[in-house]
Amino acid sequence: MRAHLRTFIQFLRERRRLSSNTLDSYERDLSNFIEYVHAQGVTQIADIQKHHLSLYMLQLKQQGRAVATMSRHMVSIRAFFHYLVTERVVQSDPSIHLESPKQEKKLPKVISIDDVEKLLTAPDTSNNAGCRDSAMLEVLYATGIRVSELISLNCDHINLQLGFIRCMGAADKERIVPIGAVAAEALHAYINDVRDKLLKHDKAELALFLNLQGARITRQGFWKIIKKYAAEASIVSDITPHTLRHSFAAHLLENGADLRSVQEMLGHADISTTQVYVGLTKPRIKEVYNLAHPRARMK
Repeated sequence: MRAHLRTFIQFLRERRRLSSNTLDSYERDLSNFIEYVHAQGVTQIADIQKHHLSLYMLQLKQQGRAVATMSRHMVSIRAFFHYLVTERVVQSDPSIHLESPKQEKKLPKVISIDDVEKLLTAPDTSNNAGCRDSAMLEVLYATGIRVSELISLNCDHINLQLGFIRCMGAADKERIVPIGAVAAEALHAYINDVRDKLLKHDKAELALFLNLQGARITRQGFWKIIKKYAAEASIVSDITPHTLRHSFAAHLLENGADLRSVQEMLGHADISTTQVYVGLTKPRIKEVYNLAHPRARMK
């Protein structure tokens, strides 16, 4: 079995050209699996059956391994047996009908509208950096776009007169997202009063949001910005750029927006991805019901 594992890793290195970290992961996972089946008295690769795989995954679960870790082991084992079948080392693939571990669906983390207000008003708009930061935060919450989409915006992607932005999402799919009055005002102030001052030498730069060196702001740069203002606003909740995207969706649904419209604004290909936010609005729905329905409460 070890010999087959070595040729498999060599195949991944030479043919698939995988990174050393990925190769190490495959080798580690499959070495653990081989040790397990050896302990079960299986010494020939062709003698491994589906029940050996099922029992191995059960052992990982009993050891308290995370679902993501178990899924990675499953991927490694499936890739290994696919290779063995292709190379005619074994006649059948015992992993082909094995069920993958089910991922636990976690609700996205959102912050309250009050905390959003604290965050968005934290920048000092009297200086260049603060004015830019205010515009970035306002746009992120107003549109729900991803941070990668935010930093990829160019000046010609903005139409303040009609009140929308044009962004490129996954698989280079373009979508139009409306922008509210407050975000439009913050953008207007940044574009008219600050951006030219940040441009420095390269006047041909197309990026909308610039760092203090005059280049397109990076993902890491914006990460530091949002962490800075969260600390200044004394917000206890852990905030990442994606937190504002989640909060955008949850707050829209909480205030009556329909699911399809939110799906379109977020750029989700499948509405089931958007439906996860419905779970966040259930307490609010219950509150509205209790307040509005004439027979919701006992006299």
